Amino acid sequence: MGFNAGVNLNLKLEYVDLYLIHWPLSLKPGKPEFPFKKEDMVPMDIKSVWEAMEECNDIGLTKSIGVSNFSCKKLENLLSSARIPPAVNQVEMSPMWQQKKLRKFCEEKGIVVEAYSPLGARGTAWGTNQVMECDVLKEIAQAKGKSVAQVCLRWAYEQGVCVIVKSFNKERMKQNLDIFDWRLSDDELLKISQLPQCKGYPALDFVSDDGPFKSLQEFWDGEI
Repeated sequence: MGFNAGVNLNLKLEYVDLYLIHWPLSLKPGKPEFPFKKEDMVPMDIKSVWEAMEECNDIGLTKSIGVSNFSCKKLENLLSSARIPPAVNQVEMSPMWQQKKLRKFCEEKGIVVEAYSPLGARGTAWGTNQVMECDVLKEIAQAKGKSVAQVCLRWAYEQGVCVIVKSFNKERMKQNLDIFDWRLSDDELLKISQLPQCKGYPALDFVSDDGPFKSLQEFWDGEI
């Protein structure tokens, strides 16, 4: 997988703390291009790839191994032959895409859910404003004297997941940390739980008539 060289030469590290499979598909051999060409996408041999991940763990190149963007079904497939279960499943998660089924499955299997784009990836190439512009979240934020971003991060924290935040703004970094000395009320949590759900990044880039996934339902195993 080129990981040994990548760690020693590119990262200049002896090991990494966590190494993930980013998406549940593979590319044809050769130098990868981004964005990926649909004709280069092929089905992933999850068993073989995970065995290589386990080897990275065995020889000390990484302390933990995990996956990203895996559905319940794909996790079941992986777990059916895994010697080392994934420590983490990193997925899109926000008040507008709450991943209730997946979170319950991961909790039962001892897999930590790591939430990326907890604010809906506003301002990115694929993100939307649906989280930051949500009236319910705005009302809760106003009542709390907090920002919508802080309400989203606090909500995720109260769900027991690990949250990935990204900001280069010093004040926003401070706000991201100011979520631990207050909590959402039961009524506020209920309102958030009833929000309409819409995935920010459905992964249409990975769907094609000639590829391993012919539809979004197939890619996400009906979990969208």
